[in-house]
Amino acid sequence: MQLLSKAVVTEHLVMQAAIDAIEELLQQQAVHPNWVKAPERLVIETFSESESHSSGSHLSMPATIYDGDKEYAVVKLVTICPDNPSRDMPTTTAIITVSNNDTGAILAIMDGIYITQVRTAALSGIATKYMAKSDCQSVAVIGCGGMAYEQLNAVLTVRPDIKTVYLWNRSHEGAKQFQTRFARDYSQWDVEMKVCAALSDAVRDADVINVATRATEGLFGIDQIKPNAHINAVGAYQPSMKEISNDVIASSKMVIVDDLVGSRHEAGDLIQAHDSDECAWVWDDLTGDLQALVTGALEEKSSERDQGVTLFKSVGAASFDAAVALYVAKQAKQKNLGSSVEW
Repeated sequence: MQLLSKAVVTEHLVMQAAIDAIEELLQQQAVHPNWVKAPERLVIETFSESESHSSGSHLSMPATIYDGDKEYAVVKLVTICPDNPSRDMPTTTAIITVSNNDTGAILAIMDGIYITQVRTAALSGIATKYMAKSDCQSVAVIGCGGMAYEQLNAVLTVRPDIKTVYLWNRSHEGAKQFQTRFARDYSQWDVEMKVCAALSDAVRDADVINVATRATEGLFGIDQIKPNAHINAVGAYQPSMKEISNDVIASSKMVIVDDLVGSRHEAGDLIQAHDSDECAWVWDDLTGDLQALVTGALEEKSSERDQGVTLFKSVGAASFDAAVALYVAKQAKQKNLGSSVEW
């Protein structure tokens, strides 16, 4: 069994590999739907909001994957601690196990923080690849927390011609720190980064808008963004949360989700839009999911991506973590990565 620390996972997991692993998973699911089994994740709220604690959550996310040769079980345990940045700790902590279902033997135990960040970002990268304009020149980063780094990395991976990045964060200092760290750790991207005092300044000229916040109401209106902008929304993972305004959702030419079942229970933006008497959008207006997009079932609509706003809403699913973690576990076995431990 291999023990893989965050440092080892970070060193050996590149964004393109994660994108490829998830696209392969989606293609396989379309042809062999029984090869992947992932029940809806269990979410337990932690703490009640108080002066000493923010409300967080604990998630249990199991999945099994058959790769055409062997079947594996992958389980991720996540704890989301909103107060951790003040402790100089990541908001999201996670651990992942990968087992061989023939014998039950554990092949790898790995830190799941980076895998969570990368798989979430890879989903945005895939959505951007199929939904955003082919000639994108700029991207806005709304919310400069831990998820935002890899989300920007993923967008630049599929749209390497982007030259300008607009940053906005509730804390101006947080945006400045993002700018410094991204330039240091992702030096392969030759982009100009601009920290914006106003959110409206960040989104106004952006071809792609990445949103990763804990907002409870829409952050910008349809009249504040370009008429053919693409939005990747990965925050608002609970029904009470919302970062995309109803008018943006209702005006979007395409609304794609990563997980059809999970989004109905967790995608706060879409849940609230559907439930609002003042919003014309309902679940029946959903364009489809990422699998349909990748497999070409929505090819006609995706070919018209320059003709209106497109929205990708991600809530995450265990199968995506499993695909990326299984790739890492196989690499660890082949290359003897991390520490080998008898179990």
